[in-house]
Amino acid sequence: MTPLSFRRFARDFFAALAFSGLALATGQVAAQGPLPTLTLTVEGHAVKAEVAATVESRTKGLMHREKLGKNDGMLFVFDELGYHAMWMKNTLIPLAVAFIDEQGKILNIAEMQPHSESTHAATGPARYALEMNAGWFKERNVGPGTKIKGLDKAPKGR
Repeated sequence: MTPLSFRRFARDFFAALAFSGLALATGQVAAQGPLPTLTLTVEGHAVKAEVAATVESRTKGLMHREKLGKNDGMLFVFDELGYHAMWMKNTLIPLAVAFIDEQGKILNIAEMQPHSESTHAATGPARYALEMNAGWFKERNVGPGTKIKGLDKAPKGR
């Protein structure tokens, strides 16, 4: 992770922390409504992805979820191209994350364990990250270089 991308990560993290802290301090828990979904295609497999395109939705991610459907996932849309990183704090289920460049090509995939604060970073400048159940990519022989279809319909990150 480069210092510049770490600064972006820290900015987004602390903005979301302040947002959630304010909600807790005022006794109001910010209820995030259902996220929009997008159908993506990965090597012929349809994926129903919830879209996390804001700082708040990216920060919450799949935290506190007890399950994820077989072909369901979450697409993180970043506001800037960078060496983004993910972690699993407060995440209950094992996940795999694919970091994806601006052209929709998978850069790398990392398997992640629940409740871990270890970071998993993109190996190149990423615009997106797609989280799926652990092993999902491996079971379908999907790896770096695979093109994800449908990303052109994703909203811009903000």
